[in-house]
Amino acid sequence: MGPGTDIHHLRPTYVQVNTSRGNLDFDNGGSPVKGCEGCKKDSDSFEPPDRVKGDVARILFYMATRYEEGDRVNLELNDKVNNGSNPYHGKLSVLLKWHEQDPVDDFERNRNDVIKKWQGNRNPFIDYPEWAEEIW
Repeated sequence: MGPGTDIHHLRPTYVQVNTSRGNLDFDNGGSPVKGCEGCKKDSDSFEPPDRVKGDVARILFYMATRYEEGDRVNLELNDKVNNGSNPYHGKLSVLLKWHEQDPVDDFERNRNDVIKKWQGNRNPFIDYPEWAEEIW
């Protein structure tokens, strides 16, 4: 139970890339990340490749609305970087741009369908992308 086991939050990645990202917030810019074509990072943020930026944004939108006060952790979005290990994810303005620039695709729709079968729920930001702008 909880955000660490939510399939919507889990995504395959190379261990080295995941380690490189650590607890960095999401934002644009930085230096290239070894082993991840299109990834960049600096001292306080990580940028994934263009092809998954919208996917990342929608995962974080889901997590922020799914896990609230009373859950193991209350995940929230903000427009900051340097959130560290706090239950906040930034940078919201950038995530909204990524969501727009990389629209929902067939891979995400299929993933949402498969997760529904296993976990019993869907990421509504894949089914209703317009909700991101309405909420934030």
